[in-house]
Amino acid sequence: MTMLEVEAIDTSYGRSQVLFGMSLHVKAGEVVTLMGRNGMGKTTTIRSIMGMTPPGAGSIRFDGAEIAGKPSYAIAKMGLGLVPEGRQIFPNLSVRENLLATAGNRSPGAQRWTLPTVLEAFPRLAERARNMGDQLSGGEQQMLAIARALMTNPRLLLLDEATEGLAPLIRAEIWSILGRLKQEGQAILIVDKNIGALTKLADRHTIIEKGSVAWSGTSEDLVRDPDIAHRYLGV
Repeated sequence: MTMLEVEAIDTSYGRSQVLFGMSLHVKAGEVVTLMGRNGMGKTTTIRSIMGMTPPGAGSIRFDGAEIAGKPSYAIAKMGLGLVPEGRQIFPNLSVRENLLATAGNRSPGAQRWTLPTVLEAFPRLAERARNMGDQLSGGEQQMLAIARALMTNPRLLLLDEATEGLAPLIRAEIWSILGRLKQEGQAILIVDKNIGALTKLADRHTIIEKGSVAWSGTSEDLVRDPDIAHRYLGV
């Protein structure tokens, strides 16, 4: 079943158009990546989905319902959980308070993520539960941003620059957490540049260039043809 359908959206900042007929989809339980060089429109795509920069044309449907043009809070309530670029945690709240600030259940059935289950999944955060947000390292802040999104019990988790600028050990820990989420059936749309980790984690990939889809395919397709990464990702 297709959960998220982005069809031919055009998104602009004022008179500057960034997305040109951008399309992608995510099925229930699927992990999909959005890749591309810097400035190609990845974050704008995420912002368009979440209602922060609504598209001027095209369609965005979640579970078949049109969400383009809806306010961000309404989209979040439908079950989309965002881990934004730059983390954007509350610096003057403790780790525990950051987590409780967004707590809810936006998935049908029993509430999977509560404060105890999140702290069990993120033992580093459990150790720092009383620390303020601005007392955490960059890696700990990213873990907190992911944990905070999970506290909404999202049906679809969106991560913008999941491991950008983090130390290798922290990166490995985050990839391990995302792997566990996939095994548990969590649908994920992820923006990142780590092709090796992404091809092991994701089912499908969408590569964006100058605001449009340049290539899409499976992890097997991407590994089989290394020229795709050289051509579109500059690696």
